[in-house]
This record gives sequence, structure tokens and C-alpha cells, in this order.
Amino acid sequence: MATLMSDSFHVKVGARVLVLFRTRAEPGSLGVHCQMQRPLFIVFFMSIWVLAATVSGCIHSSDPDASSQAKPDAVTVDPTEPIAVTTTVGMVAELVRSVGGDRVEVTQIMGAGVDPHLYKATRDDVLAMMNADVIFYSGLMLEGKMTDTLVKMARGKPVVGITEVLDETSLLEPAGLAGHYDPHVWMDVLAWSKCVDVIADQLSVIDPPSESGYRARAEMLREELATLDEYGKRVIATIPADSRILVTSHDAFNYFGRAYGLEVMGVQGISTESEAGLQRINELVDLLVEKKVKSVFVESSVPRKNIDSLVEGTRSRGHEISVGDQELYSDAMGKPGTYEGTYIGMLDHNLTVVARGLGGEAPEHGFQGKLNQ
Repeated sequence: MATLMSDSFHVKVGARVLVLFRTRAEPGSLGVHCQMQRPLFIVFFMSIWVLAATVSGCIHSSDPDASSQAKPDAVTVDPTEPIAVTTTVGMVAELVRSVGGDRVEVTQIMGAGVDPHLYKATRDDVLAMMNADVIFYSGLMLEGKMTDTLVKMARGKPVVGITEVLDETSLLEPAGLAGHYDPHVWMDVLAWSKCVDVIADQLSVIDPPSESGYRARAEMLREELATLDEYGKRVIATIPADSRILVTSHDAFNYFGRAYGLEVMGVQGISTESEAGLQRINELVDLLVEKKVKSVFVESSVPRKNIDSLVEGTRSRGHEISVGDQELYSDAMGKPGTYEGTYIGMLDHNLTVVARGLGGEAPEHGFQGKLNQ
């Protein structure tokens, strides 16, 4: 009997997503009949008891021929009615709206300033998911406290983790978190753009008559994101080489740093559930003083107390640092109805504010001249 270790994978039965965990076999385990590499969706068939077992983090399977089980009918929607979509975070909702166009009505669970690491589904959230035709979430355990709810919803409708299909070689696995990937993929615009087709694929499966529209809008969105990525590379490159150090409240910017050439350090870990200890604060104070870093940044969804500790620590060592005059958006976008409340506006803001804050050059109003600065 094989023991599988879960950290989040995306499994699809027919057109119905059933299991939401990327899973690995323990070294030396035998009889594992699920292949954890991608194409877009992984076909794997299992009974309801597996869903319940998955939540606990371990699955024991003695059925070597799970694929012989019957496939449920494909889920489709009424082509004359808008598709009811529920999403978790705003970054996912934005992609769905862009790809779905007027064919989708999107309910977004987490709004501006909400920390998805700590969020628990409310009764209203559960009702929105129950009433949805399809649910899209980010994945890689970003919405870890919602896992139970997502698994239960997957028993009756498509539940799609858009980052779960990314090639593992493109994901970051921070030291000390073996087996758990950094979920903040949206901080790398090109990496996030690879999730666009996941949404177009799923909408096309449940709404075949509208597929051409989904494909066309997905292509337009990818082109716009490629242009934003080019802007980011250009403005970050204007920062003096010895000033390309980004210090923020928690480790949400590692993909950002990889994509745009910055050394990134967070006071807290990948999840905001972790606490910043005195040793970590002192280590960062030493770095800031040694490197003569001029600015550190606060995030919109994370309390600023740890950043204030850095400022006080460096001041006591005779080095003055400033706190960026504008917060960065990490786990949530800006306010609804604003440019910064869109995914493109969120990243435009971050790229522009970081470039200017660390001594580089960027247009005052950013990539599209729309920033409210």
C-alpha cells in the first residue's frame, strides 16, 4: 500500500474537478498509480472516500485500477444564461472576468486588504460557492484554511486551482519548506499569464458554444500581460545595481524578485501565520545597515509593525531608512473600482513604486498612465 504526501494537486475526472492537491509519493513507496506530471489536467478516478481522506493530508490507496471506475457526466451550462463563477482572491477573479467577458458573472470572496493565508469561508461564501457553476481558486495552499470547503464543493461541480497545473520547475520551493511551493505566482507577470489558458480551457469545457470567444480574449490578455512584463523589466533595470534589495513585510515577492532581478527579503515567512522573531529582525537590520538600503516597504494586507521595528533598529545603528510612501499590494489588490483594484494595475503599481523607491526611474503614473500617484 502506497502512502501519498499531499501539498496540493489538481485532479480532473472527465470534465469534473474532484481533488485539489498536488501529491507526491514517499520515497520507496510502491503501487502508486497516479502520475503527478502535467499536461493541463491530470486524469485520475477515485471514490468519495478518497476525497475525505485527502483533507487529512494522506491518502492510502489499494486500488491499482482506479481508472476503471465510471466517469461522471460532463458538467455543462445553459448557453443562454451567464455562467455563475465564484473565485477566492481578486487576482484570480480578474483573469476570469477578462477571459469570460459578458458570459460570466463573478462573485469574488476576498476583497481588498484581506489576507488569504488566514481567511476562513463564511456562511455567505459557502452559499456563493454552492450557487456557482464553477469555482476558481489560486492554489498551492494560498487559501489553506478553505481546503475543507473547496474539497466538499468539488464533489458536485468543477473546482479549479489555476496554479496547480503549472510545471513544477517554474515554481519556487523556499528553503525550510520542502514539498510546499510558494503560492505567490501572480508576482511574476509572465508566470501568472500561463494560468490564463487554464481558465479558458475550463470555461470552454462547460460552455462549448462560446469557446472561440474565450480563446480570443485569452490571447488578448496574454499579449497585454507580456507588455506589462516588459515594462517591469525596463523600470526595475534603472535601479542602481547595489540598491536592488527589496525588503517587505512577508515573503510574498520572491517571484517578483526572480522575474525582475531583485534580491527579496521578507520579515515574515511565506505565510503570514508565521511570526517574525527577534533574530530575524536583527538579521535584517544588519543587512540594511551593511548594504546601506534606503527604503523598505509595507504591504496593504499585512500589519506594518515589523517594518517599524526595522526602521527603529537601523536608526539605533546610525542608519536612516525610509518606509515607501505607498504600500505594495501583495496578497490582495487595491480597492474595487480603482485601477490598482485590477491585476494589471496592482502589478503596475508595485513595479513603479519599487523602481522609484529604490532609486530607479519610472513614469509617475506608471505603465498605462493610470496610477493614482
